[in-house]
Amino acid sequence: MVWDLIFWVLCFFINIALVASSFYQLLSLSDLEADHLNPFEASTRINYVVVPEFILQGFLCAFFLLTWHWFMFLLTLPLTAYHLMLYLNRKHLVDVTEIFRYLNSEKKYRFIKLGIYLLLFTVVLFRLVISAFNSLHDEDPVYGF
Repeated sequence: MVWDLIFWVLCFFINIALVASSFYQLLSLSDLEADHLNPFEASTRINYVVVPEFILQGFLCAFFLLTWHWFMFLLTLPLTAYHLMLYLNRKHLVDVTEIFRYLNSEKKYRFIKLGIYLLLFTVVLFRLVISAFNSLHDEDPVYGF
């Protein structure tokens, strides 16, 4: 039971990193729209975190597959497949010269991705609490000296 708790804690922290990355990208796009950032700074900030986010998402999906958590694997698979498609077609990075043309669609994409990550966050948090309760409940009592 301890391994199950460690697994869900690891998934929890990976999911927090994914939510933070998506929120950071959305914040950069909002700053660009409000003219607080120039296009070069915004695209550099976004492009810096895109590939690590894709790697973390792929690792999380593979982690769910290898540990036989089918529901969680099927929940993360569509976004992972979409990220893989974007990466293979080389459309995963934001272009500096065309960032204003695709600003609304990029913001919608990041909002949808943030919603998926928040849904995944609630499920992982729920499973973490259940796993912590089960591991504390099932332990043998330790007697003092």
